[in-house]
Amino acid sequence: MGRTPAVGDIVGDFSLPGGVLLQDRFERSDYALADQRGKPVVLAFYPGDNTPVCTRQLCSYSDGLDALRTSGATVWGISPQGVDSHESFARDRDLRIPLLADEGRTVARAFGIDAPLIGLRRSVFIVGPDGRLHWKRVGAVGATFPAPDVLARQLATIG
Repeated sequence: MGRTPAVGDIVGDFSLPGGVLLQDRFERSDYALADQRGKPVVLAFYPGDNTPVCTRQLCSYSDGLDALRTSGATVWGISPQGVDSHESFARDRDLRIPLLADEGRTVARAFGIDAPLIGLRRSVFIVGPDGRLHWKRVGAVGATFPAPDVLARQLATIG
């Protein structure tokens, strides 16, 4: 497992396939971190679609999207499942955030959160508009996650 970036580090660019539920259609595209420069990005890495804790986490972020967007932030959910799985998950739970497929776990490895048995450690990174890591929480076990209000407070401190 690699080293997780430290707060203040420039986060390496990546691009992953994914999609987002808009009205009743799931719109697929590639998502590149470099395209988000100039605004903050919340990267929510989670082990799996349709699992109890992951479902609570992603539903809370989707439901709390307005509060997270007040800072101009984009929120992405990232896990090792494919885009078809993400579409089913988004439709089943009415998730309104993009879900990205890191099937080879290359991005998880780059963030130092690859975990052999579970795929990845539940982690949230906030990347500032300048591409630097502003805040992170890397889970040891993965049963908890930062609530949307915690993320909103962190986003509010980006200057």
